[in-house]
Amino acid sequence: MSRPSTYIHGTEPSEQERLAGLNRLSNRAFVEFLRVPSGSQVLEVGSGLGLLAVDVASAAVGVQVVGLEQAATQIAAAAPHPGVRYVQGDAHRLEFGDGTFDLAYARYLLEHVTDPATVLREMKRVVRQDGRVVACENDISLLRVDPPCAAFDSVWKAFQEHQQRLGGDSRIGRRLYRLFRDAGFSRIELSVQPEVHWHGSAGFAGWIQNLAGNIESARHGLLDSRLCTQRQIDDSLAELASLVQNSDASSCFVWNRAVASR
Repeated sequence: MSRPSTYIHGTEPSEQERLAGLNRLSNRAFVEFLRVPSGSQVLEVGSGLGLLAVDVASAAVGVQVVGLEQAATQIAAAAPHPGVRYVQGDAHRLEFGDGTFDLAYARYLLEHVTDPATVLREMKRVVRQDGRVVACENDISLLRVDPPCAAFDSVWKAFQEHQQRLGGDSRIGRRLYRLFRDAGFSRIELSVQPEVHWHGSAGFAGWIQNLAGNIESARHGLLDSRLCTQRQIDDSLAELASLVQNSDASSCFVWNRAVASR
């Protein structure tokens, strides 16, 4: 039986373009954090279009990645790579044997699933003894932009409420340690991956456009839920567009990460 969708973003071409841009901004630091040894068998849970899976498979010699994705349309459009194999499945019930992988990771996934602790328990089961399980997640309340953008801040709070109503959790990053403990891990380390951008830095425009894309992808849901008006959404996007052009502007954010050994 399929689980109800908690996914707040769409799968339209504009959303896929946003996610590709986010991958370009954040993949390198995350792949370095994974420290993938040569010859590793790796599971990516929630592979989407496979952009991260390809980078992980390219990180060392002989790395083989299985990219698990629920949506067949995503798999059909996923990036090809000789070291990556895509399979369709449910993160809550992984159809792999115990101890199959050296490393299992999920990035930007747990905020969208109905039972994140179950997903982590399944990831724990399918890694070998002393294998690693890694998660990188949102706590979007940690976002700061300057100069202040009042209209955007209001819509950003509504975005969080909308995701919660769908059954997701845009602030799940703050719960990673507890979730890993609930999943039965004891050797857990926390860290953050910064997203710090300012006018003139290489990633600034792309990062602000990513924020705008988040709002745009949820526009219909925000309107249907009556959490925002069309005017509020348009005003928030106009603020972000102005921010990109503002020579005084900056933005700070961190991704929350956890790594545990079985």
